[in-house]
Amino acid sequence: MRLRSLVLIATCCWALAGCAGTPAPEATRRVAVISAFEPELALLRAQTKNAKAERINGVEFVTGELEGRPVVLFLSGISMTNAAMNTQLVLDRFKVSHIVFSGIAGGVNPQLHIGDVTVPERWGSYLEALFAREVRPGVYQAPGWMKDATLPNFGMIHPRPVGVRSARGAEQESRFWFEVDPKMLAAARRLANVPLQKCGQPTQCLSHTPKLVFGGNGVSGQAFVDNAKFREYTFATFQANVLDMETSAVAQVAYANQVPYIAFRSLSDLAGGGEGENEIGTFFQVAADNSAKVVMAFLRHWQP
Repeated sequence: MRLRSLVLIATCCWALAGCAGTPAPEATRRVAVISAFEPELALLRAQTKNAKAERINGVEFVTGELEGRPVVLFLSGISMTNAAMNTQLVLDRFKVSHIVFSGIAGGVNPQLHIGDVTVPERWGSYLEALFAREVRPGVYQAPGWMKDATLPNFGMIHPRPVGVRSARGAEQESRFWFEVDPKMLAAARRLANVPLQKCGQPTQCLSHTPKLVFGGNGVSGQAFVDNAKFREYTFATFQANVLDMETSAVAQVAYANQVPYIAFRSLSDLAGGGEGENEIGTFFQVAADNSAKVVMAFLRHWQP
């Protein structure tokens, strides 16, 4: 009788959001829509119907319907650590069926321009790396026992794959790339005529019409990149279209939890490839809104 009472108390506590402050998981299956910082999420949040906000571990999660789909929107925070931590948090606290990231990024591919929206096929972490010893002036060498530092280096920085554990099995995998969900990418490729804007303010207009670009690679790391030589290296080494500070961390968490994901990133700057000062301060809202518009079109037409 005592055991039955304890079980009943524990069950009631869980149903009432937990005796120790841990809420019960929500039953509704939702698409997690993630952005790194407020301007990236503003348009998406404004278009969310029946929005309801709750705060968990200091992070605001907004549930509702976006383009007719149940969603949970939140800010990951800038940085790989924030992105990984809060992506896992949403998976633990909500019933997430898919993950969609919307935000801005630095352009790496010289064929792309500010305002363009990219939808890469896979993401990797370029700063999962060895910082190598300089064995003679300008020559950096990995230790002989480190067999996985095979990608071309940028000075002392030797990129490496990362060890990943997941629900797929007990063994740790070594991976550099994390592919987006092929069905989500195929659906995104069918988008057409999404209106992308050229101007943020009347005095802040692009000289070209932004375009939507599918495929290629994206990379992420713990650094804001504003260096022309590193930009050239990143394109040559990873064939990357864009780089940012969050997506590959989200991709790794999605992979570990076996949750399909896709990321939409619009170019706010050229990661050091422009002629003057970094452009993000001028064009981040144009880029953020362009990404959000493509995400809404995707949610509207996607049939999971």
